[in-house]
Amino acid sequence: MVGMVTTGDTLTTPGPATRTAFARLPVFLVAGVTGALLLIASRNYGYFFDEAYFVVAGRDHLALGYFDQPPLVPFLAGTMDHLFPGSLLALRLPATLAAVGAIVLTALIARELGGRRFAQTAAALAYALAGTTTAGHYLATYTVDPVFWALIIFLLVRWTRERRDGAANDWLLFWAGVVTAFSLETKFLVAALWIAVAVSSLAFGPRELVRRPLLWLGALVSVVATLPTLWWQAGNDWPYLKMSDVVAKEFPGAGQFLWDALSGAGWFLGAPLALFGLARLLGVRSQAHWRYLGVVVIGLVIAFLIGSGRAYYVYALYALPLAAGAVGLQEIRWPVALKWAGGALAAVSIAKSLIAIPIYPASVAGKLPESLPLVPATAAAVLKGDTSLDQVSQVMGELYQSLPPEQRAHTAIMTDSYVFAASIDLRHEERGLPRAYSGHRAYYYFGHPPESADSVLYFGSENPKMATAFAGREPIAPGFATLYTGRLKPWDQTWPKLRIQ
Repeated sequence: MVGMVTTGDTLTTPGPATRTAFARLPVFLVAGVTGALLLIASRNYGYFFDEAYFVVAGRDHLALGYFDQPPLVPFLAGTMDHLFPGSLLALRLPATLAAVGAIVLTALIARELGGRRFAQTAAALAYALAGTTTAGHYLATYTVDPVFWALIIFLLVRWTRERRDGAANDWLLFWAGVVTAFSLETKFLVAALWIAVAVSSLAFGPRELVRRPLLWLGALVSVVATLPTLWWQAGNDWPYLKMSDVVAKEFPGAGQFLWDALSGAGWFLGAPLALFGLARLLGVRSQAHWRYLGVVVIGLVIAFLIGSGRAYYVYALYALPLAAGAVGLQEIRWPVALKWAGGALAAVSIAKSLIAIPIYPASVAGKLPESLPLVPATAAAVLKGDTSLDQVSQVMGELYQSLPPEQRAHTAIMTDSYVFAASIDLRHEERGLPRAYSGHRAYYYFGHPPESADSVLYFGSENPKMATAFAGREPIAPGFATLYTGRLKPWDQTWPKLRIQ
């Protein structure tokens, strides 16, 4: 039964079972250099606006769930800030480790697909240059979750390869379920992956995949592990469901979505390699065993597009097509000129990534243009974004401190955005400021001001609901800061009316 091509559950045409040694040295070199660069980038500039929110959520408001996500990333952020207060490098270490792990997993997937030393190295390099990795100097759901997807795909690819060779280890499917539990604590999106895997395997084989008891045991583990956050969601009227409307309103259009999803794989190297890999998974006989997974990738891209999702949802899918494309490269006899051209494209891709990630001192990054052709955001854009949050919070703090002491004693800080509120709360004690409040998204669930606060210094766009909740209104900084005085009703009655999203 070794090396037989499978259609559905029927074993047909025999073929070679190719699996070479793992290319440890070059793959670990790529992963190690990438990890080192990300660690350097992690030290620089300041907090990305979502990182400030993650720290505040995990440090000050740790919960089983949040409006916009499960608890894992806030838990990681709060834990790292507790262990290493104020350290950006420590805060971002989980994202860096996730990026390094996904690079190695992509090479391992290439190996399972028949990739030799060159293919494994090429797959690792391509993933290292993809957007999900170059963003690994930030802690975010989209920089942590892809490693879980890559590991699930690796386990499925390996199970399929072992099944082809006549010795499938169903414990691989169980462990895929365990990994899913971690992914579900990061984003709920992995459920779509498994739905696509089930449908595609039934349509294209191996149909027996969904009949394996250990697969369902792993699924049970992931469901049980997710029950606490589902319980939190149910107890708060399923706020996460509202995120679909939030995301849909930000949808840039089909063309821009597809452009961003493809360019995220990396122009010059990753994008063409991923397309090549998908074509091979769908059309090449030697890859027929894994065709169902190629269909999964395409199906999910279409689903994200139809559902008006975010382009970075696709980032979690890059490992398989990049690995398949790298395996295809080794099977072509390239003329010397094309080998040199391929090397040049790889060099250009590396240079592009080095411009994008913030490994430079702020004085150097500030001299770069904020964008270049096919490089929408350079280190200069990162510098601008990471320093703006601190600048805004500084201004808000100064405006609050400018109020007379007797006014400050009964005035709360409130914002129209969780971003502004988190920027205050991140360091409010060392700045001598009270914590901030907001009715926006997750911050609504962090609670309202104390009853002693009968006034609010409100930052953000004018909110008509605020005007009806207070007797007085005084502009402090037109268009940005307004002092509302004389709260008309208790906070328990007022707070639900001030909810945003």
